[in-house]
Amino acid sequence: MNRRALLGMGVATMLAASATFAAGCGNDATGGSGSGGSELLVGVDYPRSDTDFWNSYITYVPQFASELGVDLKTTNSQNDIANLISNTQTFMSQGVKGVVMAPQDTAAIAPTLAQLDDKKIPVVTIDTRPDTGNVFMVVRADNRAYGTKACQFLGTKLGGKGKVVMLQGGLDSINGRDRTEAFNECMQRDFPGITVFGEATDWKADVAASKLQTRFASDPDVKGIYMQSSFALSGTLQILKQRGLQVPPTDPRHVFVVSNDGIPEELKNIGEGLIDATVSQPADLYAKYGLEYVKAAIEGKTFQPGPTEHGSTIIQVRDGLLEDQLPAPLVTLDGAPIGGEPTTKFDDASLWGNNG
Repeated sequence: MNRRALLGMGVATMLAASATFAAGCGNDATGGSGSGGSELLVGVDYPRSDTDFWNSYITYVPQFASELGVDLKTTNSQNDIANLISNTQTFMSQGVKGVVMAPQDTAAIAPTLAQLDDKKIPVVTIDTRPDTGNVFMVVRADNRAYGTKACQFLGTKLGGKGKVVMLQGGLDSINGRDRTEAFNECMQRDFPGITVFGEATDWKADVAASKLQTRFASDPDVKGIYMQSSFALSGTLQILKQRGLQVPPTDPRHVFVVSNDGIPEELKNIGEGLIDATVSQPADLYAKYGLEYVKAAIEGKTFQPGPTEHGSTIIQVRDGLLEDQLPAPLVTLDGAPIGGEPTTKFDDASLWGNNG
């Protein structure tokens, strides 16, 4: 099933179809058509298949693998570090020459990275950066910038006053920590008149919905919501609708909502006035450059910090660890600057979410 067909479905149908696709790749590393003898046999572990963002990533991987001439073995660790470790062991037994993964627990993956390093199997992590351990390249966007952009949007729209709920991801992930810390630091520095309620959700939609409902019960005057990922989108919209708060920004009852992912549903919701902004994570470029870098590693190529030919910047985050920080724009209804920084209009053709 191609991505255009998926995007033509409703969200629920899309999730079901994509989850079936991912499940077909299995946790036994049988996905793809590569063989153990291929010099470009790569193991790709999909971190989960319960969000639109990761289902989009799953559809992109085989497309770019075909373009690059990379043979695949694929697994799905379903947001479970034990599964990821087991899947990686299977990859090694099948003779993969490189591994692409997105560990959601960025501390617990360290021993597995050390084992891969010992076997001279290069690793590229996408979306997340391991807390310790060596990988050939991290393909990621600046997650601290995500938190800062969300803060600037909400702080500006609220005029520096009021209450905001931040639906945090998992704090065992560098992404959750980066987004949380940057959002809080920006609010304390630039908008001290805004009260932030941080709600830990472990990237789980049901937990996010429950905590948001509880927060509205105790603080019905909340005027802003920052969702650190689109996992919380459906529950948030349902709660706002139930409380009669799905009203235009010109209405004083309006609750400003910023999300994070840039999935097609978010862009549609911005156009409809159901949410106000999102940060577009490049699901397509995660797949593309994750595979490009692991192929380069297998072929013995090296990279240095500095600008890339694809509009990003490689930085050195610690000795021996490089990170290619891909662009991730703030997307708004009108594309107007926020806090002096540019934003991208929701229907811009450059957004991957508009290119089904």
